[in-house]
Amino acid sequence: MSAGPRKKLKTYHFHPEWEEEYFFVMSHSKVICLICKASVTLPKKANVERHYRSVHKAYDSDFPPSSELRKRKVRELKSQLAGQQSLFLKPTSTAKAANEASLRVSHVIIKHKKSFQDGEMVKEAFVEAADALFRDYTNKTEIVNAIKAVQLSRSTVTRRCEVMAKDLTQQLRKDIEDCECFSLQLDESTDVSDTAQLCVFIRMVFTDMTAKEELLTILPMKEHTRGEDIFRTFKNFVDNTKLPMSKLSSITTDGAPAMVGRCNGFIAKCREDDTFPDFLNYHCIIHQHALCAKMLNMKEVMDVSLKVACSIRARPLQRRLFRAYLEDADCVHTDLLLHTDVRWLSRGNFLQRFRVLLPEIKEFLHGTKLAEYARLDDEEWLLDLAFLTDITHMLNELNLELQGKDRTVVDMISSVNAFKRRLHLLCSKLQRKDLANFKNIASELEKQGKDSALLDSVRYTEQVNNITSDFEKRFRDFALLEPIATFMCYPFSEDHDIDSLAQNIGAVFHLNPSALEDEMLSLQADIQLKARAHAGQFWNLFRVEKYPNVRKCATSLTSLFGSTYLCESAFSQMKIVKSKYRSQLTDEHLEACLRLAISSYCPDYATLTDSIQCKSSEYGRDPPKYIELCFAALYQDHGERFLTLLVFMCFLTGK
Repeated sequence: MSAGPRKKLKTYHFHPEWEEEYFFVMSHSKVICLICKASVTLPKKANVERHYRSVHKAYDSDFPPSSELRKRKVRELKSQLAGQQSLFLKPTSTAKAANEASLRVSHVIIKHKKSFQDGEMVKEAFVEAADALFRDYTNKTEIVNAIKAVQLSRSTVTRRCEVMAKDLTQQLRKDIEDCECFSLQLDESTDVSDTAQLCVFIRMVFTDMTAKEELLTILPMKEHTRGEDIFRTFKNFVDNTKLPMSKLSSITTDGAPAMVGRCNGFIAKCREDDTFPDFLNYHCIIHQHALCAKMLNMKEVMDVSLKVACSIRARPLQRRLFRAYLEDADCVHTDLLLHTDVRWLSRGNFLQRFRVLLPEIKEFLHGTKLAEYARLDDEEWLLDLAFLTDITHMLNELNLELQGKDRTVVDMISSVNAFKRRLHLLCSKLQRKDLANFKNIASELEKQGKDSALLDSVRYTEQVNNITSDFEKRFRDFALLEPIATFMCYPFSEDHDIDSLAQNIGAVFHLNPSALEDEMLSLQADIQLKARAHAGQFWNLFRVEKYPNVRKCATSLTSLFGSTYLCESAFSQMKIVKSKYRSQLTDEHLEACLRLAISSYCPDYATLTDSIQCKSSEYGRDPPKYIELCFAALYQDHGERFLTLLVFMCFLTGK
């Protein structure tokens, strides 16, 4: 026997006129009597009328219906009810404010890469400052108590770090789902505990052609760091997080064998896996630039300079004496720098400082038996030092220009091309003995009392040519993008060879060349787009239905990473977060701290505060007040039934 149709439940609504007629109001989804604070089950007229007629019928004689006296009484009772409710809600709102303050302060602590236990120090400083700042305020005690109620213990800051990092991860995943395509950059380094950390950044491009760069993850590698190990670690992350790899455009690495090995490198393993689409891969422009800088065949200059500098810096007594000597001589600099290959800019800075302090170095080392000391008076060696200082300074300028967040591939290619042209110009100037761009060489010739016409510029021209040829050889991958980037920046030029461009774009981004040709020709003839070519967000004006392939090319080009600068920068942050004083920091907390320190997202403090239990450090030390807080929250949900119990509790505790 089948069951009959279910009877539709009737919905009842509270009517505002019942306030004056029956002294009832709707509060927190409950129908409450203003006189006795009792509540009825359903907002039915029969229920409220029955309660009023059976319990408060005398009110009709004391406060006649429709009279001004009755209206005034209703307003008075509503005001009393609001006051009672605010009394119960105040502890909850105070605790929520304390929790939000705890979240915000914890975020500041982690963003500045401080230890979790520094929260207690911040709170102590805050209380001491408040004691002086609010000394003459009448509500000073209330302010200080509010500060003391903020939880900032080590364990609390740790929990705040976890929940805020989880919130930022959720925001990132939502953006990944919303973006049209993304690119990745990967690099690997070891932390202070010798654990290899694989850092992955993502650059997302959205439908409005805006781009966002964020830390995707940092993955610990406990054992080997071969290409297959890197691939396995990253593949597990992709599977666990369900990262939509169909949107992947390119992967940029540092060019290490484990990353780009032909058979067992990370890139090769990715191409073999069906999860990964056809993607581009690039060797970091900054790494390639650093390799080009090593083409300078001036080892003797660096060896002598380092030997002399280390003879002073390596011995504490010598260093102290040299600094005292520089201070007595009233020099601009008071110490020497040291060079390390890991830091890209250190060689140029080291050489410049060494050359500036060379007279003081010679005077300080006068009479020593250092074998390299004699070279400091060799005029040819000094000219080589001046040339190396000048050329490394130019390379450093390019390096700094390539660094930074939100640097597009188009900008980086433009910077490299400009530098290659500058190198060609330098060669021609050296051949003419024009030293306008070589200030250190000109200064050294002036010290030696020689004219620039006597300079042997052939060997210096050869060094510049070696760098130029290496630049041409190493940046071939990015050279393929140059005509594409030129077209995308201004597609309406008559000089574009549409046929070859379509073939090039199709090969690079795996698009149909024939369809691309049609769209590119239509684009060049589009009068409306041509009129708005110089407007901001030009590619945002394109309709996907009309230009699907050209727009796909534009989004893919916008998403490309040109370098692994973000990974290198993150490793610098990692060295501060996980220092020798915090070497026991777990991998999960390291990732959470890095995400909060680097991310451009801001935690949703309001939502996180609502999800945290309303409890503050003040209530933890004062159990009766904490019990009041719990019953206040229960009163919001259950009303009158808990009022008597709460009053009894306050009576017992004397509150």
